[in-house]
Amino acid sequence: MSPWNNEISKSELESNTATYVSTPEKQGGMEQLTQLTGLELVKNDVATLVNFIKIQKVRASKGMKAPSLSYHCVFIGNPGTGKTTVARILACIYKELGILEKGHLVETDRSGLVAEYVGQTAVKTNKIIDSAIGGVLFIDEAYSLVTNSSNDYGKEAIATLLKRMEDDRERLVVILAGYTQEMKEFIDSNPGLQSRFNRYIEFKDYSEEELLQIYLGNLKKYEYVITDGAIEKMKRVINKAIINKDHNFGNARWVRNIFEKTLEIQANRLATDGNISNESLTTITEDDIIEND
Repeated sequence: MSPWNNEISKSELESNTATYVSTPEKQGGMEQLTQLTGLELVKNDVATLVNFIKIQKVRASKGMKAPSLSYHCVFIGNPGTGKTTVARILACIYKELGILEKGHLVETDRSGLVAEYVGQTAVKTNKIIDSAIGGVLFIDEAYSLVTNSSNDYGKEAIATLLKRMEDDRERLVVILAGYTQEMKEFIDSNPGLQSRFNRYIEFKDYSEEELLQIYLGNLKKYEYVITDGAIEKMKRVINKAIINKDHNFGNARWVRNIFEKTLEIQANRLATDGNISNESLTTITEDDIIEND
């Protein structure tokens, strides 16, 4: 493809895009949110937002003046703290409130918005935005749109996004997500972003107990039971992980990896022992959990 060709093929768009579309669950949005482990501050912030929207709609229906509402958000926090999950739920809530027609979520990142050659980024960004009309566009690690390279087209993606947010303000909600400090610096660096994103929702790291509950919840979902000894061992594993964690700690993603490793170890144990019964297939023991030094 010529670097001056503004057209982007479907195959190129798909190969360079970390994007998927999800549809809302049948369960109500607030009910979905309530059932999540932890995230109490997030739940409170979303509940406050929902109540504010509802009351302003009541005021408007009675002919009272209501302030202009912005539904765009910035989700800040470390990886694995539930940002994408809550974004999907918020899209569902916005549909229930009549703000969005479809209430779906389109997730992307820099690779889904920025093209390699001049003139292509606006085309690529617009295609992603088009797919999000009627729903929420979720941009993960949004600060990566800005780099120090003179040949970077991230600024073009931002300019295109800001224009579409204005042109499609009745049909599009945008949520930006990423690490706390990086996101604040990113928003503050652009007056256009500052004026459109003034609602921050902070996702704190999960506590040890919350990480344990997420792990146990995964087991329950797939009809496993766990011995008391295995639970105590898992507590020690989580405690060590919390003590040694840095800002790259995966939180719920880390738990998911541990959960999958547990099942692999159990499978090896059962295959080696040859004692495969219904009880053994559903039981997690101490031997199935690795306690690293």
